[in-house]
Amino acid sequence: MNKKKEVLVLGFALFAMFFGAGNLIFPPSVGVNMGSNWLLAGFGFLITGVGLPLLGVLAFTKVGEVENFAKIISPKFNTLYYSVLILVIGPLFAIPRTGSTTIEMGVLPMLPNANHFMISIITSIAFFGITLSLVLKESKITDIIGKFLTPIILIILASITIIGLTTNIGTPIVSKAEKVFSYGFVQGYQTMDALASVIFGVVIVKGLEGKGIKDPHEQRSYLSGAGIIAALGLGLIYLSLMYLGSRVSGVESGAATTSSALYIAEITLGSLGKLAFGVCVSVACLTTSVGLVALVSDWFERITPFSYRGIAIFTCIFSALIAIGGVDFIIKLSIPVLVILYPITIVLILLNMFGITNKTVFKAVSYTALIIATLEVLGSTFHISSLSKMIEYIPLAKNGFSWLVPCVIVFVVSLFFSSKKNN
Repeated sequence: MNKKKEVLVLGFALFAMFFGAGNLIFPPSVGVNMGSNWLLAGFGFLITGVGLPLLGVLAFTKVGEVENFAKIISPKFNTLYYSVLILVIGPLFAIPRTGSTTIEMGVLPMLPNANHFMISIITSIAFFGITLSLVLKESKITDIIGKFLTPIILIILASITIIGLTTNIGTPIVSKAEKVFSYGFVQGYQTMDALASVIFGVVIVKGLEGKGIKDPHEQRSYLSGAGIIAALGLGLIYLSLMYLGSRVSGVESGAATTSSALYIAEITLGSLGKLAFGVCVSVACLTTSVGLVALVSDWFERITPFSYRGIAIFTCIFSALIAIGGVDFIIKLSIPVLVILYPITIVLILLNMFGITNKTVFKAVSYTALIIATLEVLGSTFHISSLSKMIEYIPLAKNGFSWLVPCVIVFVVSLFFSSKKNN
């Protein structure tokens, strides 16, 4: 087996798994909103949008199976965590967002004078009807699309970037925004790639095992090399789109999330470029939607009495209804959930990565992250002043990292006392 070739192929596979429509619309939006501070925000975005997903995949060289990811806490907790995770990257947010993105970037720009609400309904029904038919019937359509889609999008993105960098498309506004780094960090949540990585990790590890690579150290070697390739690809695209977004920030400031990417595509490639970009994004959304609906249906068929077919039908109908609300509507709904789910996911990834098997430490740190993040969201969402004031006393809370210091303290204390007890 040629290791270099396998690492290269695996790197492209990782890139393709993480790269979707959401990865196209959020980076330019960060640039638009941060203007001259786009680079600092970009570093925060790269941590949650690139670094954490790769760590999530690497974590599975330690755990091996989905059932083992949070099993140290308890099997029931692991099942509940994964169920919530799959709902979030499934019918609650990620799947409807594929439909909304198709509507806003693929259809509505081509029909500016049509009734947007009616077009949204028709497109959503058609999009999820096609999704359901592909999920329920074996088809090579998505394989064919997947093989050609990523290169086409990369060619279009390269064209947009080169033209954008060599043309005076605008000047970044001087940003006076505060908490720039934490803004980018939290915006990286919206890619949902770190959440998906704890599922993708199983796929990658199983693929390596199928090729006879079963040693965890050897798996980590393959994944590390592949991770660098995927990270470089994602990082370059994110930073390029953020920079271009900052360049048009004077014109697009305060615009809807999806309009930033469309505006950049239009001013660099013209109306034909906007059409090509819209088509590619729409097809990318379709393949993502098909994969996620299949994932949701497979998981809940395993843990509930409902059939794969029934779950797939319900998921598509529910997603079609939510999709009509639009991308920005879905983002607003998802923020509180992601702010709760990401800290616990980050903690679980790191604990698994560093091979922590002490049950007391594992449980203490995980529950600390979950409790602090939940209290923060309750305080901000329901305007509970007493909770908000209490959270503000925690170091780094004002920067969006209220869970970080408590988790570090709890980790050290629980590790010390559990080690002392064992001695």
